[in-house]
Amino acid sequence: MTTQPPRIALIGATGHGLWHRRRIAPLHEAGRLRLVALVDVRPVESAPDAPVPDGAEVFTDHREMLGAARPDVVVVCTPPHTHLPIALDVLRAGADLLLEKPPVLSLAEHRVLARAAAETGRACQVGFQALGSAALTELTGAVSEGRLGTVTSIATVASWRRDDGYYGRSAWAGRRSLNGHAVLDGALVNPLAHAVMQCLAVAAAAGAGEPALMELERYRTRPIEVDDTASMRVTFDGGVVVVAAVTLAGEESIPGEVIVRGTAGRAVLEYPTDRLMLPGDPALREVSGRTALLENLLDHRADRAGVPLIAPLSRTAGFTAVLEAVHEGPEPALLDGDRIAVSGAGPDRVTTIRGINEVLRRATDELALLSELPVEWAVPPHRVRINC
Repeated sequence: MTTQPPRIALIGATGHGLWHRRRIAPLHEAGRLRLVALVDVRPVESAPDAPVPDGAEVFTDHREMLGAARPDVVVVCTPPHTHLPIALDVLRAGADLLLEKPPVLSLAEHRVLARAAAETGRACQVGFQALGSAALTELTGAVSEGRLGTVTSIATVASWRRDDGYYGRSAWAGRRSLNGHAVLDGALVNPLAHAVMQCLAVAAAAGAGEPALMELERYRTRPIEVDDTASMRVTFDGGVVVVAAVTLAGEESIPGEVIVRGTAGRAVLEYPTDRLMLPGDPALREVSGRTALLENLLDHRADRAGVPLIAPLSRTAGFTAVLEAVHEGPEPALLDGDRIAVSGAGPDRVTTIRGINEVLRRATDELALLSELPVEWAVPPHRVRINC
């Protein structure tokens, strides 16, 4: 008897959805899955590396698609504020789910989604694709095995650049809310969310416990409602400290580092490049290999007991707690005038905070917030207790 490949649908097939279509296409071609439906409110066009296969239907309403196409697995790549209602519809339709990050916008929503997954018996994987990195797996393994001794701190630093066109990519880009719904774009919870999630994964491997206190400072260099620069310190109930110092208004590039300090050594993971340095290594070395989350979900469907999900919803609860605390914080402080440098025009306009890279490096070295350094434009932190 020939087993038919699982039927796959993608909700949100344009924009970032093209990234998913490019990864689905070779799996469809190889017979690993069958792409049966695409959903988007905008026109869905075929592309050389992301074709609409023969027999695949295109819909503008996800509920109509679920009833007509009867998919086994659904990938959801829509704006974050739409995730919960769509995800609930998918699970109740009997499909397993790959849900883009952030999964939901609050711990209350996280609990609702977790309960629905448990009640329906369906799998829910969250799109933190960097969790599939072999380099991260080696790092968390070294932490669990005690190669760094007792972990005392975890820090992440990244300096990226985004132009004005980045904030014009969609109606919700750069927004705190849209049409009465929370959006939560911003450096910490969207483009650099992987950095935060990597730190939380290392903290879990270290047995740090749960996040208990968050101290947050947010800044912006343009008229947006969210941060393009932030410093954050999260203290876990086991005493481990996680510090993030990131910007989208950087000088020279810092791709993104996770720095782990322990009583027996120090480790560095450059997570976008999968380069890792453990105690005893002379320099960063490449650790090749990433397990794709959709393929992992397909393997899990075939052997639920033997193949665990890489990014199950439960693994992202700490990230949702941090995200909720960010949302409850004050508006980011505006940096302008001589504090920033501007180049380009129109959608290519780029803003850079003068001296920001040195400040970010110092923050992660000293486990400090920017307001605790000699930074004249820094503002007092927002502090909030976290209850996962």
